[in-house]
Amino acid sequence: MATILAISGSPSHPSRTHAILEYAASLLQQENFQVDLVSARDFSAEDLVFGRYESPALEPVKAQIEKADGLIIATPIYKASYTGLLKAFLDLLPQKAFYGKTILPIATGGTIAHLLAIDYALKPVLSELGARHLLGGVYAVDKQIQRQENGSVQLDEEIDQRLKHSLRDFVQAITHAQPVSRELAHAK
Repeated sequence: MATILAISGSPSHPSRTHAILEYAASLLQQENFQVDLVSARDFSAEDLVFGRYESPALEPVKAQIEKADGLIIATPIYKASYTGLLKAFLDLLPQKAFYGKTILPIATGGTIAHLLAIDYALKPVLSELGARHLLGGVYAVDKQIQRQENGSVQLDEEIDQRLKHSLRDFVQAITHAQPVSRELAHAK
């Protein structure tokens, strides 16, 4: 069974970003994928702000990243970029933490004007972490995501279809990926 790690860069909870990430995770779980969710907001502010690369609190997530076949990175877009919280979290990861991983970025924002933030802001950082198989990503405007009273999420039809299409591409990429030896994965 393939393993997916879903990382939320939202500083608030509940949030539309976290809701769409949970929804994507539930769809993948229905397809028999093991999906673990991690929220950058759950790490101590001191570790994040002071760049404590060796914090023991990071060891479990580093192990999850190494074990994962694919990653979903979700973030709200503020002022045309991903969150500072996500940046602080990503900065604490090893240099090539995402090497050999298939990555699906998901972003939410208040306006369609920030649609390209995935490409010009987030993807370069993910590439710096070793990601080479970055899928196009999904950008959703806040009004396309409605939280229900029971805590579930209701996406409007257009974004629901785009997300499902991207998840299908993500699953295909993961299931067709060739394993890389540990030695090659850690080569500089």
